Amino acid sequence: MVKIVLIAVAVLIAGVLLLAATRPDTFTVQRSASIQAPPQRVYALLEDFRRWDAWSPWEKKDPAMKRIYGATTSGKGAIYAWEGNGDVGQGRMEVADSIAPSRLTIKLDFVKPFEAHNRVDFALVPSGQTTNVTWTMQGDVPYFAKIVHMVVDMDKMVGKDFETGLANLKLAAEKPAAGTASMEGKQ
Repeated sequence: MVKIVLIAVAVLIAGVLLLAATRPDTFTVQRSASIQAPPQRVYALLEDFRRWDAWSPWEKKDPAMKRIYGATTSGKGAIYAWEGNGDVGQGRMEVADSIAPSRLTIKLDFVKPFEAHNRVDFALVPSGQTTNVTWTMQGDVPYFAKIVHMVVDMDKMVGKDFETGLANLKLAAEKPAAGTASMEGKQ
């Protein structure tokens, strides 16, 4: 009986390992939102790492996290590193490309809770009074991660944070600038 159970377990493990080998070598998470603000206003919130506290969902998950900024915090070459609790981990971002106000590309390196090297793109497309923002993250999926991805859906896990971040970005970008409040009711 023990021999049969051991063989069944071995076959199950082999099946999982073989199934994992057929999984994709890369992943993509993407979300979009329409924001009632000009691309320049939205882009300013994305391009400057010091302004991420206004919209980034991870900034709110660990307000006590240690933040380290590079000599420059916006534009190509800007650097931001962090070390925080289990919700945010540890990592580093660097602006790899900046084409204002339409595209921002970031090299994203995680150290903890797992090592990963991803690319993040923000694409901004004006449409009348609205800016359509698409936030995309792409990365490689090594073999061990393929096994994990069989149980943990990256799109659902990270996608929720992207949705929260885009909602926060919308609020921050649509907020009237100081001194431009409506004069309604002041007559």
